[in-house]
Amino acid sequence: MKKKIAFIINPFSGTNTKTTLPDLIIKELNTSLFEPEIVFTTHKGHGLEFTKSFVAAGYEKVVAVGGDGTVNEIGGGLINTNAALGIIPAGSGNGLARHLSIPISTKGAIHLLNHSEPIKMDYGLVNEQPFFCTCGTGFDAYVSTEFAKSQNRGVMTYIEKMITGYFNYKSQNYHLLGEGIDLKDKAFVITFANASQWGNNAYIAPQASVQDGMMDISIMSNFPIIAIPSIALQLFAKTIDKDLFMTTLRTSEITLYRDEVGPFHYDGEPYEEGLEVKIRMVPDGLNVLVKKRF
Repeated sequence: MKKKIAFIINPFSGTNTKTTLPDLIIKELNTSLFEPEIVFTTHKGHGLEFTKSFVAAGYEKVVAVGGDGTVNEIGGGLINTNAALGIIPAGSGNGLARHLSIPISTKGAIHLLNHSEPIKMDYGLVNEQPFFCTCGTGFDAYVSTEFAKSQNRGVMTYIEKMITGYFNYKSQNYHLLGEGIDLKDKAFVITFANASQWGNNAYIAPQASVQDGMMDISIMSNFPIIAIPSIALQLFAKTIDKDLFMTTLRTSEITLYRDEVGPFHYDGEPYEEGLEVKIRMVPDGLNVLVKKRF
């Protein structure tokens, strides 16, 4: 019997048109194994609505076609269910897909689905909002906010926002409190990582694992402008945790206190968060499709 598989396409993610994707999916998917249903989202939250309806209809696999924000919506509808999340990366950063070694090419990601198996992975909650890759505050949340305002997408727009943001963003004082952790500091970036990277192979938490029940907290203090090339190199070389401006903590639950409300993000989706933020990990809460281990 063929297995039901749903593809939820976010047409607004990334920079490429998605109009030809249904034909490509049908062409490259092994339709002797799978019976596909393909839908497009039209508004924020639509992916979650589709996912819940597919789960209720007995679909075993639901595939997010988009970036980390799309993965977040669809994954949020799959947590603590028997259905598995598949990913065809089509966003700007694709952090979780890259961490899971899912091909960035659409054909490659579809072929992986033909020969995939589900594994259990952890997810995080930031004040009860799920995240699967990273969440955080500071400069990256500020850049995510500015990026979301832009009419243009893609890596170059993100880099542009990072460059201009460096001169406009002002660091805040933070207090991190948890089991064995009581840290007060002024930070440029605080990232709570389930997976290892922000996206585009920029590894903010190189040692992070989605199967250890823990989050890696990467705290970057203020740094001079002359340090930017070195920091950028270390992000892509998976050595940023060794940098003098970086502090790394590991825990399953933490509370962040800060002096001012302001930008926060979950999986790159920016929003305003308050003075007290609770972040915790939920072990083995999501089934995700990865390359089959023969």
